[in-house]
Amino acid sequence: MKTVTVSGAKRLGISRCLSTTTMRDVTAKMTEEDISCLVVVDKDGLLEGIITRTDVIRAALADDNWRNTLCRQWMTTDVVTIDPDALLHDAAELMDQHRVHRIVITKAEGDRKRPLAVLSSGDIVYLLHRRELQLSSSQEE
Repeated sequence: MKTVTVSGAKRLGISRCLSTTTMRDVTAKMTEEDISCLVVVDKDGLLEGIITRTDVIRAALADDNWRNTLCRQWMTTDVVTIDPDALLHDAAELMDQHRVHRIVITKAEGDRKRPLAVLSSGDIVYLLHRRELQLSSSQEE
């Protein structure tokens, strides 16, 4: 049996923005890149949060001037993360435990984290189908 790590299952690279990015620019980037989230980083590229389509909807419902508000007002700061060498099984368990649809693959840099990629529940479903993986144990085929 072959084990699959999250970095082996996902191409590295992310779409990102700063916490000072306006929601207008967040939605433009999501639309242009056809993505469901942006990883929010500081000026050094270290993780600060994540902003999703659901956050955009929440902003639009709460504030008529939402497009001019900053991403930091709507982003999630308690981001579920995982190490690139962790097993895909562990990522699936984290998603289930935290009831989230995506987790950020990160590399530790001191007490901070550098985001490398986003792994979504859709990515896992794709791999379950295309590679016929098993997630019922920590060993995948």
